[in-house]
Amino acid sequence: MHVIEVMNAELLDTIAQRAKELGITDGAIVSLIGAVDAFTVSTMPASDATADVITEHDLPAETHGTGEITDGPVHIHATMAVEGDRGICGHVHSAQIGTWFARAYVLPC
Repeated sequence: MHVIEVMNAELLDTIAQRAKELGITDGAIVSLIGAVDAFTVSTMPASDATADVITEHDLPAETHGTGEITDGPVHIHATMAVEGDRGICGHVHSAQIGTWFARAYVLPC
C-alpha cells in the first residue's frame, strides 16, 4: 500500500506522476480523502449512457472516493460534499488542491 499525498496541486496529475515514480502502472485507489478548492466531474444523461455531462465547480468541497490506475492513467469516482449539506458526485476530470490536502491510498496490482 502506498499513500500519495497531494498538496497545492492538481489531484489527478499528481497521483499519476507519483504513481509513475513509484513504478505503479496498475492499481486500485482503495480510498481517497481530503478537500478540494475547485473540481470538474461528469455524469451520464439518462437518455445516453455513452455521453458525458461535464460540470465545473469553483467551490470548496470535502471529498472521498475510489478509483483505479490502468496502464498509467488515473480514474476516480468521488463525492464532493459542498455547502448546504449537498453532495456532488461523478467521474472526476480535475480537482485543484490548495487550502487543505488529499490522500490517495493505492494498492498496486
